[in-house]
Amino acid sequence: MATSLVAQSSNLHCNARIGRGNDSRGAFRVSCLAFNNQSQQNELSWSYGVSKVLHINRCKFSQSPVTESLKSHRTVATLYSLKDASTKYVDFAVIGSGVAGLRYALEVAKHGSVAVITKAEPHESNTNYAQGGVSAVLCPSDSVESHMQDTMVAGAYLCDEETVRVVCTEGPDRIRELIAMGASFDHGEDGNLQLAREGGHSHRRIVHAADVTGREIERALLEAVVKDPNIFVFEHHFAIDLLTSQDGPDTVCHGVDTLDTETGEVVRFISKVTLLASGGAGHTYETTTNPPVATGDGIAMAHRAQAVISNMEFVQFHPTALADEGLPVKPNEPRENAFLITEAVRGDGGILYNLDMERFMPLYDERAELAPRDVVARGIDDQLKKRNEKYVLLDISHKPREKILSHFPNIAAECLKYGLDITRQPIPVVPAAHYMCGGVRAGLQGETNVHGLYVAGEVACTGLHGANRLASNSLLEALVFARRAVQPSIDHMKSSSISPNALNLWSRPIVPNLLGSSDMHNKIRRMTRKVRKELQSIMWKYVGIVRSTRRLETAEQRIHELELKWEKYLFEHGWAPTMVGLEACEMRNLFCCAKLVINSALARHESRGLHYTIDFPHLEESKRLPTIILPSSPVNGSSKWSSRQLQKQPLC
Repeated sequence: MATSLVAQSSNLHCNARIGRGNDSRGAFRVSCLAFNNQSQQNELSWSYGVSKVLHINRCKFSQSPVTESLKSHRTVATLYSLKDASTKYVDFAVIGSGVAGLRYALEVAKHGSVAVITKAEPHESNTNYAQGGVSAVLCPSDSVESHMQDTMVAGAYLCDEETVRVVCTEGPDRIRELIAMGASFDHGEDGNLQLAREGGHSHRRIVHAADVTGREIERALLEAVVKDPNIFVFEHHFAIDLLTSQDGPDTVCHGVDTLDTETGEVVRFISKVTLLASGGAGHTYETTTNPPVATGDGIAMAHRAQAVISNMEFVQFHPTALADEGLPVKPNEPRENAFLITEAVRGDGGILYNLDMERFMPLYDERAELAPRDVVARGIDDQLKKRNEKYVLLDISHKPREKILSHFPNIAAECLKYGLDITRQPIPVVPAAHYMCGGVRAGLQGETNVHGLYVAGEVACTGLHGANRLASNSLLEALVFARRAVQPSIDHMKSSSISPNALNLWSRPIVPNLLGSSDMHNKIRRMTRKVRKELQSIMWKYVGIVRSTRRLETAEQRIHELELKWEKYLFEHGWAPTMVGLEACEMRNLFCCAKLVINSALARHESRGLHYTIDFPHLEESKRLPTIILPSSPVNGSSKWSSRQLQKQPLC
């Protein structure tokens, strides 16, 4: 799908990347919204930009432990199904089972039937891997204004101020709701919540459950979901594409097609409202802290469905993932995802050293180890390149042993498995892809420019994070926006109806294994795994922590050639554009997200936050604007498989 610029209004103009519109490699055209003066920029809020500007100016396109109990405790009482159970009718479809999806599901379930669609087991999400905690103003000496300022500074002032104020103001109530639902956080001897401090924060405001906070939140939410008779969990259902139609100039979402990866059947969910809460795209890169399910499915599906995408150049690399090369005992198998060493280790006094035990962060920032993640990651990256080393050392061993073990039991246990005692020895660490600050552009209630489609969590770009996410603001954002999306979703649901005839609006994807073509599918799977590793290697090498125009263009060219080669192999071996398979569809989404990141990065001619380029090393105030990828018509013939919805694929 190509993406082009649309003139906004008399108050706005868009700046396009020059000279790329006729390039067949250019999958998208990208813009930064620019304002005639500062007052107009302040007046036109992030949410206004979605609901008023982008909503009006769209191009037209052609019409067309808990887990076990989740499996058995349901009876399909309020969920309409056809006789073959291949199509299900539901009020709310929730794609993703992390904190955003589950918190939203629990609220909307009070008003209708809910299908929670999750790619693997319900607990397998980025939420489950979040160690540090949730930031919120809960201390009398702290303030909303202080939290806002820390967020804006970390985000290099690209954050939307209205969004930041909403999240920082509503955050404490969302924490209290979790506690009321049974989430157990650490308390001090005085009985009050024990608040930690992390990089970029001026106060102690991180609510945590040791170093497994995400796991504890996920546990509490899943237990509540199990007890709710209106929520139906569909695990091992991979979301393929959103189901959309055109209502005049408006795109409308009617649900989602999924692949049941255990039975190999396509299951269609027709819904009045759809929430995308599918997480990020860490596996676009070679090394990531994200679980294997994080392949950018939601962002890619939304892009294909004509949703506006924003700020994809801002990929956060966590400074401190465990470097297996530096462990006394090496793991037998390479990890699918890097083990995270939480920000809280530095917040508790951890110090970064190079291999000569020289402290280096004060050379890069006066805040040293407590600088925001982008600064620390670039400092580590610079040390590794200058010294030709593979990792640096994070030392917390100068702190009392009891304190280390009580604050970081999971990290201590993981390191001890490989012969490293963190109470006595420094931890080998290296940066890893961690979080997408960009995503599907959302308003203040999680709304998108696609009617009936809401977003929350990492898949969304709400304007909170700007050019770099402040530590522990991600779970906070997910909680706040999941809650804010509830009332408009209910209103939309009540004004919508579902017709059984909706089933006939879209052709149904085909699963190769069901056609007796398993040999073809296995060949494609092997080829796809090879291509996936090559894509991840290109992104890591050319679109990483430090970038340049030449390297970005090299990545663009190589990925263009790789995608053509992969698609050619698919179709020469009997694959059809309407066929689906888990690994092929994940690959399709990874290509889509990689191209979104590269094109967004090429559009930003400055260094801001997580996007640092040696060709434009300075921050430019005139370019303090979000990057916008607007939808447009599919390009006939030349449009790649990754860029088109399956129901809009040309027939072979």
